[in-house]
Amino acid sequence: MNLLNVSKLSVDEILAGSFGIEWESLRAKGDGKLSLTPHPEVFGDKLTNPVVTTDFSESQIEIITPTFDSIDKAFDNFSLLSDIVNASLPEDEYLWFQSIPCILPYWDQIPIAQYSEEGISSQKYREDLAKKYGVKKQMISGVHFNFSFSDDLLNKLYGMEGSDLTFKEFKDNVYLKIARNYLRYCWLIIYLTGCSIGSHKTFSNDCLHLMDEQDDYGSFYSTKGPSFRNASCGYKNLKELYPSYDSVKEFVSDINKFIDEGDLSEAKELYTQIRLKPKNPQDLLNSLENDGIEYIEIRTLDINPFYKCGLVMHDMKFLHLFLIYMFIKDESDYEDWQKEAKYNEEATAESAYVESMRLLRDGEEVTLKSWAADIINEMHGMCEVLGIDEDRTLSLMLNRISNPDLTYGKRLLKLIKEHGYINTHVELSKNNKQTSINSLKNADPEECDELKKYLNIALVGK
Repeated sequence: MNLLNVSKLSVDEILAGSFGIEWESLRAKGDGKLSLTPHPEVFGDKLTNPVVTTDFSESQIEIITPTFDSIDKAFDNFSLLSDIVNASLPEDEYLWFQSIPCILPYWDQIPIAQYSEEGISSQKYREDLAKKYGVKKQMISGVHFNFSFSDDLLNKLYGMEGSDLTFKEFKDNVYLKIARNYLRYCWLIIYLTGCSIGSHKTFSNDCLHLMDEQDDYGSFYSTKGPSFRNASCGYKNLKELYPSYDSVKEFVSDINKFIDEGDLSEAKELYTQIRLKPKNPQDLLNSLENDGIEYIEIRTLDINPFYKCGLVMHDMKFLHLFLIYMFIKDESDYEDWQKEAKYNEEATAESAYVESMRLLRDGEEVTLKSWAADIINEMHGMCEVLGIDEDRTLSLMLNRISNPDLTYGKRLLKLIKEHGYINTHVELSKNNKQTSINSLKNADPEECDELKKYLNIALVGK
């Protein structure tokens, strides 16, 4: 996409879109052990509650916001929903503010999400995943960011292009380009937002073996990398699968081939840093091909333990700018880009704090700091041309690049060294729950109507 064409639009038009957030989090007890009780009754039926459900396990709450037309609205409502959920848990139960699990019981005691008759296919799917990948890997949690440009913006750009494509084809190409570039550059998001550097001994051995330190409380941690959720030991497909992102038709064809060959049970089992989302998720591949790409889902973000909803506003704003940059940025024609992207993703996750670590850019070695600074500087230039005032957000990210001690992973490392992995996260989780309770008690009168609305939606069992 030509930067000149985008610059003809107003800032409001460029930033307009649809935004949504999903957050998976384990429920943990005050001693750091997984809560084994069923999904809390206060949230009603997990199949019918639109904003609070479960993910893989009965012990794993998932919060799903509606979509909003601005980052601010999406974040404010996500924060509010998180407060409601956290404050509604039993007295000695907390959302676990970490992507890597708390203290887990034996694998056969971890409760897979249970469903009534109408949800039996969802339960069977989870049981099959447990057999294939192991139950403990399923307990890894994170934050997902859903995004689409406004159709008004896309229509205007479509008119400027003067293309022979249909609007659907043009729109698909926009999101396919973002997906290709995002896969190439998501290592930067891992570095900037990664915060999963430790693990209790009850988790997966392949993660523990990657960690170079041990605390005095039965846990391991790494001094080398920011995100073991995104590392080689994270929740990945058993084989490296590289579908084509050249067109929706080729993407769908490749996914069908993976299913036919037994590598995937169905399309949603493809675990990637970014997903192409259809209009009808119940008929994912046919809907992608017939209706086109509706929006994209970013799946890179670790839970941030330092904030009461596991996400920081500046990170979300940066991610939005980053996706605009992915849309505008020229693409490399390097043939093995997907394999290189996977290498960079895992190298950053496991070793970003090691000075000698190098990433690969079109087959050539480059330092993370120099490449990351290049990207931020290009984003500064983009914002200047487009008239977007986000100097503070970009400066914060540049500071994290030049000084790794400012990253979430390094900040967490200091706490774990002093208190241990489990003790640190128990304390953070307790503090975040109390912050949520206080936020609801001290809500601004003008926010009360919004609060009542979401209380009625989220707490359908009350």
